[in-house]
Amino acid sequence: MNKQPSLFGGAMIIAGTVIGAGMLANPTATSGIWFAGSLLVLLYTWFSMLTSGLMILEANTHYPHGANFDTMVKDLLGRPWNIVNGLSVAFVLYLLTYAYITAGGGLTAGALGGLLPAPSPDGAPLWMGQLLFALVFAGCVWWSARLVDRFTSILIGGLVLSFIWATGGLIGSAKLPVLLDSAAPADTSYWIFVGAALPVCLASFGFHGNVSSLLKYFRGDARKVSRALWGGTLIALVVYALWQLAVQGNLPRSAFGPVIAAEGKVGVLIAELSKFTATGSMAQILAFFSYTAIASSFLGVTLGLFDYITDLFGFDDSRAGRSKAALITFLPPLLFSLRWPGGFVTVIAYVGLVATVWTALTPAALLYAARKKFGTGRGYSVYGGYGMMLWVLLFGLANIAAMVLGMMGKLPVFAG
Repeated sequence: MNKQPSLFGGAMIIAGTVIGAGMLANPTATSGIWFAGSLLVLLYTWFSMLTSGLMILEANTHYPHGANFDTMVKDLLGRPWNIVNGLSVAFVLYLLTYAYITAGGGLTAGALGGLLPAPSPDGAPLWMGQLLFALVFAGCVWWSARLVDRFTSILIGGLVLSFIWATGGLIGSAKLPVLLDSAAPADTSYWIFVGAALPVCLASFGFHGNVSSLLKYFRGDARKVSRALWGGTLIALVVYALWQLAVQGNLPRSAFGPVIAAEGKVGVLIAELSKFTATGSMAQILAFFSYTAIASSFLGVTLGLFDYITDLFGFDDSRAGRSKAALITFLPPLLFSLRWPGGFVTVIAYVGLVATVWTALTPAALLYAARKKFGTGRGYSVYGGYGMMLWVLLFGLANIAAMVLGMMGKLPVFAG
């Protein structure tokens, strides 16, 4: 008898996808609006992104297990929008896969240095780390969603332990006057910097490529998928809030200038924090945290891409079908990573802008079209009705406006 997939495992897949190493930049990106503002923006973004994911879930219940964006969008919104949506899904997920192979491969190569026949303090060659990282974790996705569930649960366990270890002392030493920015002049502006914070927070809650994968994994049990989405994203929200508390409760807003100038680099952040509180071995622990975050995000992102490719090309769930999907999923980003390991930096700025298409605009439109065609979901309906569809649509448009204005240099930018 086949064992039922666990709700805990599903939540871990979502939490692992959402919590990436990029979260380390959140305190810097939200330093303009500071602690209270950052919590409000994170809460607003979490609720909006969770709701849009649940909209995809309801629309998905009207289609066979395994149906993904390609099937739903083509049927409900037409071929032209399906092309736009498909290109945006492929762009974001392939680019993230490429970036994770590069970053995870670099960390793996560094760890392999001491295991070589002639140990190297500089680590093994980058290509060796990239290949090992990609083969091990891609193999998990190729094998089954259940193995992704197991690996992600282990990685999230390591992530949470390393996070608590790294930030426990900082959370304990957080000071209320620093959190409230009590030393700031009375006319200090905060909310004028919200536009710069919104896109970063949106990128911190991306899991939408996994909704169809989870519905297939849970054999059509939409309510279980819904609980997994709630649980996984809430775990991420708590981790983000604690990280904001740890950093913005110790490093004053007025002292963020060097960190902002260094674009949020963790080494600079820790160096500035050490001027105000003891940081101990935080750098080494956060390196381990980054690895577990990158690996768990890689598993979640590529599971979504793998299932999207399977639906797009109509592959079956046999080993042959899964092998074809795996080659299309993993080979292009691996080859690009081996050939151009730093190339993603030139296009990574566009990930948030393009992701908004299929994490906000498409979900609202899908649910509207699905309810017109089918009525409410089969045993599952997302809350809120047309008002919530409008909420998610406006959330997406607000983020697009913020990103476009930011690229044009028209947004106020906090410099510390």
